Amino acid sequence: MFNAFKVFNENGKISGRLVSQSVDDLSQGAVVIKAVFSSVNYKDALAGTGAGKIMRRFPLIGGIDVAGTVDSASDGPFKGGDQVLVTGYDLGVAHDGGFSGYVRVPAEWIVPVPRGLSLFDTMAIGTAGFTAALSIVEMERNGLTPSMGPVIVTGATGGVGSIAVQSLASRGYAVTALTGKPDETDYLRTLGAKEVVMRNSLEMGTRPLEKATWAGAVDPVGGDTLAWLTRTMQYGGTIANSGLTGGTDLKTTVLPFILRSVKLLGIDSVMCPAHTRLEVWQRLAGDLKPAHLAAATRTVSLEELPGAFATLLSGQARGRFVVNLSGA
Repeated sequence: MFNAFKVFNENGKISGRLVSQSVDDLSQGAVVIKAVFSSVNYKDALAGTGAGKIMRRFPLIGGIDVAGTVDSASDGPFKGGDQVLVTGYDLGVAHDGGFSGYVRVPAEWIVPVPRGLSLFDTMAIGTAGFTAALSIVEMERNGLTPSMGPVIVTGATGGVGSIAVQSLASRGYAVTALTGKPDETDYLRTLGAKEVVMRNSLEMGTRPLEKATWAGAVDPVGGDTLAWLTRTMQYGGTIANSGLTGGTDLKTTVLPFILRSVKLLGIDSVMCPAHTRLEVWQRLAGDLKPAHLAAATRTVSLEELPGAFATLLSGQARGRFVVNLSGA
């Protein structure tokens, strides 16, 4: 028996609590993983509190990330003791997730932990950091290079943003961090930001095209911020959008795209193809490896998940939450 954080829908009220489970209680899969770490993403906070319609069935163990060692495998290339990680797919959405002492998943969901990363590192990165790295990889596939000019990261103190700042800096980009938190300026510079801009100081303007400033943008925010980015990109600039904390509407025109050849890339980490996952995780262990994971990470227990959820939903999170499951 082991502990897990399970989410229930009881008379229309969604909430989570610790429960005792056995492997036989878990969703089906060919590989059983003894979980060591998980992480807390914004999506987990939405799912675990009912603030967003994330989970497709109840009750369900939450957690869209997990890392640990293979306990047993009836299919696939994995064997007992292998260090592995899982992010995305239906984990923590329609399949019992990573907030659990043991996790059982299909073999095809699993990524071997690349050399150069520890189990802790993989969850300090997690879905948020994987999304940040995937954004950078896709922007570079579309022509972005450090020599082209500054790259801006919106929501820079959040999970995606804090990893994006580090990974971009590791690649030699001049990073501008956009945040609404004046007291986090020193922290963002520690992560590698060359410039820090306060959100409330922005002159967003109203013209279809504003001053051409950014060669690239990692944007987990969306809404008005994304609209502003489209208007302020350099010729041939690339935006990678992966989030909607600033809203789902996008009010812009076609002019940035047809007059400045701006590229707007949609980033999805959930159903990302396996070969791309492997490539991005290898990059995260290499030239995109964040240099300040410890400074950008706070470790919590399963019991502390509700507090982590509240911090994320209130917009007060700094960096990443890693969940220590060794005692679960």
